[in-house]
Amino acid sequence: MLVNMNDVLLPAREGGYGVGFFNAMNVEMARAVIETAEELHAPVMVGTAEVLLPAMSMNLVADYLIPMAERASVPVCVHYDHGLRFSTCMEALRLGFTSVMYDCSTASYEENAAAVAEMVRICHAMGVTVEGELGHVGDNEGSGKLASPSDYYTDPGAAEDFVRRTGIDSLAVAVGNAHGDYKFPPRLDFERIETIARKTGLPLVLHGGSGLADSDFREAVRRGICKVNIFTDLDKAGKAGIETGLAAGAKSMMGLIAYEIDAMKAVVREKLELFGSVGKA
Repeated sequence: MLVNMNDVLLPAREGGYGVGFFNAMNVEMARAVIETAEELHAPVMVGTAEVLLPAMSMNLVADYLIPMAERASVPVCVHYDHGLRFSTCMEALRLGFTSVMYDCSTASYEENAAAVAEMVRICHAMGVTVEGELGHVGDNEGSGKLASPSDYYTDPGAAEDFVRRTGIDSLAVAVGNAHGDYKFPPRLDFERIETIARKTGLPLVLHGGSGLADSDFREAVRRGICKVNIFTDLDKAGKAGIETGLAAGAKSMMGLIAYEIDAMKAVVREKLELFGSVGKA
């Protein structure tokens, strides 16, 4: 069933477990996520992000994701992640996404709060939930790499004020996490997670989940993380599945699909079990 973010994250916060958010750039990825969630009776979030739109446009993503979510036997939130422009967030609303992240984290604090508050006003009028980000989660490589990530960690006091001023439904935090492949094991600031969760009272979001240790996931969820974003692990699994299919002698794209989906489903299953959301739908 198609739901918004509060429908899956508020029970997660109350129950002390995490919900996985997976970017699904094609039907195979979407099938891997939703079919696995159904098999495990787990709530799930699925969608795309602005940085991924060159590979698959938002309207095409909506064409397959929203009907699949509506037909699912478990709660599925269709979320537009890291929306960087007001216009693309509005497009997500028009297409039927039930949740958006308006990422103004690189702007000044005042600009971030004002812009996100306006997005909340619009979205809440439509029954759509909003995720904001305070601090800034950079990348492990490329133009988004931060020279000193700790300079951009989320300040707990500012987070409390930000939540009050914006009315957001969830908060993405910077606590030592980063997008993409980790070159070295990250050191998450668990005390900071717990403090922010206590001060804000909101479900917290951990971006850059691919590559973290199992123990990091468990501790982060225990301290207040309710939504964990996964893309890199899923993307790499799909590629590995195709390679397995080619090695096994598959002669066509049709022959490769089952290998691709099976490999990605293994990742989704592992994460949902790790986050503790199995059987929570």
